[in-house]
Amino acid sequence: MNLADINTKEIMPGYHGKMVHGESLTWAFWEVEKGAVVPEHHHVHEQIMHVLEGEFEFTLDGKTQTYLPGDVVVIPSNTPHGGKALTPCKLMDVFSPVREEYR
Repeated sequence: MNLADINTKEIMPGYHGKMVHGESLTWAFWEVEKGAVVPEHHHVHEQIMHVLEGEFEFTLDGKTQTYLPGDVVVIPSNTPHGGKALTPCKLMDVFSPVREEYR
């Protein structure tokens, strides 16, 4: 499989993702428009976010930080979180278990 061959889905406004699904995880590759917001939410999935490009403001359990390329954030299951792209961003997320709604 090659990422170039995977169709992009706009999961929410400004968040364009390519999804790879295994038996127990989803690996998401995002291109995020400047100013695009993920409202605060939580889910059963454990999540790990990696910033590849850009500046991403992210709030995890009430604490807000700006993340830059190379930064990694571990988001425990059912922990409130949300974010905003301060610049165009490329992000990578891993979710476990699989995000069925992203198929």
